[in-house]
Amino acid sequence: MPVDGLVVEGDSHVDEAMISGEPMPVAKATGDEVIGGTVNGAGALTVRATRVGADTVLSQIVRMVEDAQGAKLPIQALVDRVTAWFVPAIMGLSAATFAAWLVFGPEPALAFALVNAVAVLIIACPCAMGLATPTAIMVGTGRAAELGVLFRRGDALQALSGISVVALDKTGTLTEGRPSLNAIYVAAGFDEDTVLRLVAAAEQLSEHPVARALVAAAEKRSLAPAQATDFRAEPGFGVFARVDGRDVAVGAERLVRRMGLDPSPFSTEAAGLAAEGATPLYAVVDGRLAALIAVADAIKPTTPAAIAALHGLGLSVGMLTGDDRRTAEAVARRLKIDTVVAEVLPGGKVDALRRLQGNGGGVAFVGDGINDAPALAAADVGIAIGTGTDIAIEAADVVLMGGDLNGVPTAIALSNATLKTIRQNLFWAFAYNAALIPVAAGALYPAFGILLSPALAAGAMALSSVFVVTNALRLRRAGGAPSEANP
Repeated sequence: MPVDGLVVEGDSHVDEAMISGEPMPVAKATGDEVIGGTVNGAGALTVRATRVGADTVLSQIVRMVEDAQGAKLPIQALVDRVTAWFVPAIMGLSAATFAAWLVFGPEPALAFALVNAVAVLIIACPCAMGLATPTAIMVGTGRAAELGVLFRRGDALQALSGISVVALDKTGTLTEGRPSLNAIYVAAGFDEDTVLRLVAAAEQLSEHPVARALVAAAEKRSLAPAQATDFRAEPGFGVFARVDGRDVAVGAERLVRRMGLDPSPFSTEAAGLAAEGATPLYAVVDGRLAALIAVADAIKPTTPAAIAALHGLGLSVGMLTGDDRRTAEAVARRLKIDTVVAEVLPGGKVDALRRLQGNGGGVAFVGDGINDAPALAAADVGIAIGTGTDIAIEAADVVLMGGDLNGVPTAIALSNATLKTIRQNLFWAFAYNAALIPVAAGALYPAFGILLSPALAAGAMALSSVFVVTNALRLRRAGGAPSEANP
């Protein structure tokens, strides 16, 4: 595919592994989006370009990787401060070496003084110190991109290594984000099909996954929804609309209580559905509680392994969701999640994150929706699911290109490996200087008659840089094997 676009004609299968990491080709037909750089299969497609040049998904990925690779980590500031003192100190030590050999050295004293002073300058050249951090960053972020993890901010690479808690959104993050109608219970005086038709009419103007599930359920029953007017959505509560002259509201239990209605007639059904992991919603028609609607969202097949991997890294895992508490706790029990904060509005997720941050240690938040954007921005590290909304991606520090939650432990493991490599590089760079500067200054000459020539000092200095770069290149094997599309 030369550019991003929209299929206007034809049918085919497209290999999108370079973006999603999924090896199976994706069916494409009229109305589907395609991404530049992905590979078309046997079919023919006519595509209308929607994004070209720097606006394509592939160009944005390249730009994010370049920005991350060019960033300075906080640990680099320490290196800069040390180097700012190290260089003048070495120049002073070289001058002291020259003076000492000139005064106390054997003849020709001037020659010995010049050779040893130059050897000190060469052997102490801080090339390895300067290479220690940027080479590790470049290799680490490049490796992350191969594995479908994009660091939008370079300092997030270091911040992830200090994370002690990973908080997760539920819908679209832990679950597929494609819920379906599970059951509907109507109150006395209401007809099931009529209620579903009114609910679908109100929800058809919403982009929420639950709304799409209710509209799809109505279409499956051939219940053509009427045109809704006066539509408005309140995040965390639900939607309101006027349909066929009737006032319709659909949302969570908190919406019903705020309207002054009692949801207890459906309490038994709601408790049973929530225990099974389904989300109970309520429909209110003309100010009367009309129905309890259950929507179920399947857990992603890769989610249990991702949660287990996070626990394996010694991290605590929490879930922050606006969903019903009973539903959230049922999902948490199945996935062995440590902490659950349910029935919270977008601002409540931010408050919950701040409480977790107050316990000490960094907190990462993983989400995919518009309502997750405040929490993604407030977390120490915000991680967005790449299949989510553009607003969530813009608010995040790290983007998982696929919908696979295993990218979170992969990102954290890569962060830990990169920081470990940086520390190793800095240690050996400083240890090398500390060990060889006295030799270059002639400390072994009185006892063994050994001097380090400037030529050998230059070779040893170059060898230290080679060691640092080679050590950083070991990160190319970190994080598991890349997919066939990302060799």
